[in-house]
Amino acid sequence: RFCDCFNIPLLTLVDTPGYLPGADQEHAGVIRHGAKILYAYSEATVPKMTVIMRKAYGGAYIAMCSRHLGATFVASWPCGEIAVMGAEGAANIIFRKEIAAAEDPEVYRQDMIKEYEDIFANPYVAAKKGYIDTIIRSSMTRETLIKVLSRTGQSRRGPRHGNIPL
Repeated sequence: RFCDCFNIPLLTLVDTPGYLPGADQEHAGVIRHGAKILYAYSEATVPKMTVIMRKAYGGAYIAMCSRHLGATFVASWPCGEIAVMGAEGAANIIFRKEIAAAEDPEVYRQDMIKEYEDIFANPYVAAKKGYIDTIIRSSMTRETLIKVLSRTGQSRRGPRHGNIPL
């Protein structure tokens, strides 16, 4: 909200394995804090740029200014993993019966993890589906973000709203 108030573009660097489920986290206010960040990103009117550096899993990724929250620009490094959950956990759940019935369960499990990574958890699939704009080398991150900012036509405007210090 502070950045939006003073017309400062937002840059979000993403490496999140997801929310940690559990009663302790709920009592600590994870849901409340998550809702605050979702609201702040969704109502912001400044340019919002997101770079996926590694993991971008589930609802935690959505809360990190994903395309679904109206990001102006979303890029991923080639090593980015964009999926509902990590490949290992997903393979264990999706292919549970097949793994148990396999002659060599560990080899089959590793094959299914690789298959999940190839089909779901890579930036090329996310780009094809329109979840990200481009895939960039890490060395090109700064240059790419400068170009994006220059294209957004950032205007000098006064504060859009107040920023109550609470």
